[in-house]
This record gives sequence, structure tokens and C-alpha cells, in this order.
Amino acid sequence: MKMGKVFLFAVLLAVFIGVANSLEITEKDLASDENLWNLYERWRSQHTVSRDLTEKQKRFNVFKANVHHIHKVNKMDKPYKLKLNKFADMTNHEFRDFYSSKIKHFRMLKGSRSETGFMHANTENPPASVDWRKQGAVTGVKNQGKCGSCWAFSTVVGVEGINKLKTGQLVSLSEQELVDCERDNEGCNGGLMENAYEFIKKSGGITTERMYPYTARDGHCDLAKMNAPVVTIDGHEMVPANDENALMKAVANQPVSIAMDASGSDLQFYSEGVFSGDCGKELDHGVAIVGYGTTLDGTKYWIVKNSWGEGWGEQGYIRMQRGVDAAEGLCGLAMEASYPVKTSSNPTPAPGTKDEL
Repeated sequence: MKMGKVFLFAVLLAVFIGVANSLEITEKDLASDENLWNLYERWRSQHTVSRDLTEKQKRFNVFKANVHHIHKVNKMDKPYKLKLNKFADMTNHEFRDFYSSKIKHFRMLKGSRSETGFMHANTENPPASVDWRKQGAVTGVKNQGKCGSCWAFSTVVGVEGINKLKTGQLVSLSEQELVDCERDNEGCNGGLMENAYEFIKKSGGITTERMYPYTARDGHCDLAKMNAPVVTIDGHEMVPANDENALMKAVANQPVSIAMDASGSDLQFYSEGVFSGDCGKELDHGVAIVGYGTTLDGTKYWIVKNSWGEGWGEQGYIRMQRGVDAAEGLCGLAMEASYPVKTSSNPTPAPGTKDEL
């Protein structure tokens, strides 16, 4: 009986949290500026957003425009929905500055993609669906904050995944080490995942999140922490560009880092469903594909882990349409895919660095 009450309480708590995290837009909210202002105040309270009076009026103007956009899109017959999330009083320009890893910029500076092998080329008949979360190869959703370090988060998903598959241990690894110590990239100003993979290989591995915690800002490299690696890799490989079939073969074997164009307003407010909205191929964001599948109506999708916290999207994830007409994939997701290679054993961790999840 007591266990039943505990279970009921847990269910009610989950429902309460779900309701608290969703703020529906009604026709009544849109009826007047006064009603929209009340909606804005409820949104600010929910997200604990503090503004001074002058800034508050500007932010309300932005919020109002975003509310109308979200409401308009949600009334259309699209396979995805939008919501008033934590980005609701940011312009799209501000939003892009918030997370941008400037991947296309860094690709131009570095030059052409490196030539690598593709070990998964011979994967025949990949399964119809894969979800590495269910295999325990993906850590919880993280939050990059106001720092363009998504390249580090994307890289870490790949390394955490291959380490789990090779060793059986899921270890949360340090994005901050990459932000502070990886000099081919520029920390909160962006970078490339392949540079980060090479750094981890050359420096003898990467340490844990607990040992070198994330601060969402650029810092000085802590050599003592950097020199206490717990997970090693032996390099990386690039997935053949503009080939979703090759990408599917790679994801069938391990989580894969990708770049995408995340600049669209629909992506800013994505809530649920299979995203099929407008976006280009100006790659500006690093994420990771951790699986794929097909909906009951036959829509194919990728399971993408983001680094904007659990309050965005489907508990921090987005399902993106797979098998689109464009060779580069939706939002350019098949243009810059890469994954780590691991054949060697991990070093014995120093006391206090073990961080199994």
C-alpha cells in the first residue's frame, strides 16, 4: 500500500512538472496587449527571468512577435510543434549568437575536410531503428549556457558513446577541458569537432566532468586536471559528406557528431515531433546523432542530442526528418559528420577521478 502511494505521488509529480514546464498560448492571450503582457509575466515567472523596466518593454515586444509566430506555426498541419521555451523573449539574431559554434567559419579557416577511412562502410542491412540511449551509451542532456561551446558537447557525446561500447562503462566527460585547453578551437567562440577529437588523441585522453566541471565560460587550462585522463581514443573518422545512407551506417554502430544549421525560428522554439521546417546549410551548431527510427505514419527521423538543457525540445532532444531530397540532409546535418575511433584501453584513473554513471 505504501509503495502504491509513493508511485502515485511520483506520477502526480511528473504530471505537475510537465504542466509547469508548458505554457500554452490561447486565443484569449492573443486578444489584447494586456493579455499578452499577462502571458509574458507568467512566462517570466516560470523561467525566473528578471528585467529592468526599460529592458522589459523591449523584451515584451520580442516576446509578442515570438508568441504570434509560435501560435501561427502550431495551427498549421506540420509534423512538429513549437512552444514558449526559455528563448521566448530573444530575437532570432540574439538566439544565434547565444549558441553559435561558427562551424562553417572554422571549416573555411582549417581548409578541406581531412581524408580518413570509413570503417562502417561495410555495414550491411543496418537495423530499422537504433537508440543508443536505450543501450546506456548516452549521458543525460547537458546545457552549454551562453557559450558557443556546442562543438565540445558534440565531441564528448561521441567519446562517451564509444567508451561505453568498448568498456561497458558510461562516464560523463569534461567539455570544459576542451573549452580551456584545445587551442585549435576557440572555446566559447566556436570550433570544429574533428579538432577536438585530435586533441583528445594527442593529449592522451580526456578527464571527467566531475574532475573538470563545466563553467560556460572561457578559462585557463588546468594542466593538473588535463593530465589526469580517464578515457582515451585513437583518432577519428569523417563520414562521407552528403550521404545519409553512410550516416545511417555510422549511427548504427555508435553515436556520431554532426554539424547543422540551427538558425531558424522554428528550431529556436521546437517542442516535439519530427522537425521538417525551413533551414539552410550555413553550419553553425554542433550536436550528436544518437539513433534513428520511423514514426507510425512512415516518417523517417534522426534522434539528435542537443546541449540546450532538458527544457528545450523533447527533454533536450530533437527528432529531425531523415531521408530528405537534399543530399546534405535537413539543415545540412550530413555535411560534417564524424566519430571517434577507440581500440586502446583507458589509463588507470587517479584516485578521485572515477565518475561512472
